[in-house]
Amino acid sequence: MTVEVQLKKGDFGDSVSEVVIVEWLKQVGESISADADLVELESDKATTKWPAPKSGVVTKLLFNPGDTVSLPAVIALIDETAITGTAGGGTAGAGAGSVATVPAGVSKPAVTGETRVMPAAAAALAEAGLKASQVTATGPGGRVLKEDVQRQVAAAVVPAAPVAKAVTVAPVMDTVRAITTGERSEKRQMMSPIRKRIASRLVEAQTNAALLTTFNEVDMTAIMDLRKQHQDAFTQRYGIKLGFMSFFVKAAIDALQTYPAINAEIQGNEIVYHNFFDIGIAIGGGKGLVVPVLRNAERMGFAQIEQAIAVFAGKVKENTLSPQELTGGTFTITNGGVYGSLLSTPIVNPPQSGVLGMHSIQDRPVARDGQVVIRPMMYLALTYDHRIVDGREAVSFLKRIKDCLENPVRLLLDV
Repeated sequence: MTVEVQLKKGDFGDSVSEVVIVEWLKQVGESISADADLVELESDKATTKWPAPKSGVVTKLLFNPGDTVSLPAVIALIDETAITGTAGGGTAGAGAGSVATVPAGVSKPAVTGETRVMPAAAAALAEAGLKASQVTATGPGGRVLKEDVQRQVAAAVVPAAPVAKAVTVAPVMDTVRAITTGERSEKRQMMSPIRKRIASRLVEAQTNAALLTTFNEVDMTAIMDLRKQHQDAFTQRYGIKLGFMSFFVKAAIDALQTYPAINAEIQGNEIVYHNFFDIGIAIGGGKGLVVPVLRNAERMGFAQIEQAIAVFAGKVKENTLSPQELTGGTFTITNGGVYGSLLSTPIVNPPQSGVLGMHSIQDRPVARDGQVVIRPMMYLALTYDHRIVDGREAVSFLKRIKDCLENPVRLLLDV
């Protein structure tokens, strides 16, 4: 019996209407188990691996890597009555002597020595005049993917020797074009769905909201001393280090409870005040900034927050975040300090009304009790939607966070 691999609207979030085929993880003629990964897909929210609905043999792939698929759609066919003789060999059907055929135009992975080359990558290698051994493979099981070839081509572009009016165009691929003109070179690459979504949401925030940013600074001495004092015990008990982010999440929730408009959003002509605190944590990945969400963060302890953020960071690195982990959120925290930023004005993630920006910790001279002393200081920035958040609320909110961080006992005693 042939089973259709279907993608439905809503599978990747209510707002997602199309996805891009990144790479087929199984090829025609290969067996696959139910719930095993069949294909890697990219939406404007995340990159995710899609499983096979049934066990069987892949008989048809209806799209090529790089194709954009409008939802809903059938993307592949699986014969659940077929079995395979070997992991990478031919297939036998349920009946004696029956053979699962390979549709024209869809080829199996090429094998070069110990390196498996995916069909799209093989075509890209041929166009670029490269060998598989010249490319660093990043695909599952050490497979060479098309994007691996594209990276190698882009990295190999060097300024050409001066030649009058010489124009050389590198082999054109689906998403990357490297162009060299005389001594000057450039690369053109199609925007990924995630990057396009980031761009549209940032423009949306600037266009539809009245954004304003207020600043303050916090003395990190108390938190740094607290971490130093309890780090070993915390790590031994929970298996993870006590970082700064859990303190900021806790402080933000405390301030949001005091100033609920910053945890609200505008829906039509109404202001919706959330009585829960889903805190988005901005994490930089290879394909852009993503914001996974800590659901009901007000119920989480320091260890739970640190563990959840560590899991998110691992998924961002492996491109395995689910759409559900990226949707929603009532407030966002972003840490530009990890990249060395001293001060910035973060942009609100719509339809949220506020975003807290953390920055680098630097030793600076400050006045304490009439004396100039050196303290580890961090600038904080709160960008907010002035349509529903007044300046007084925003300034007081940031001051509350400052007070909680400089006196972290407040986070435990709720004072």
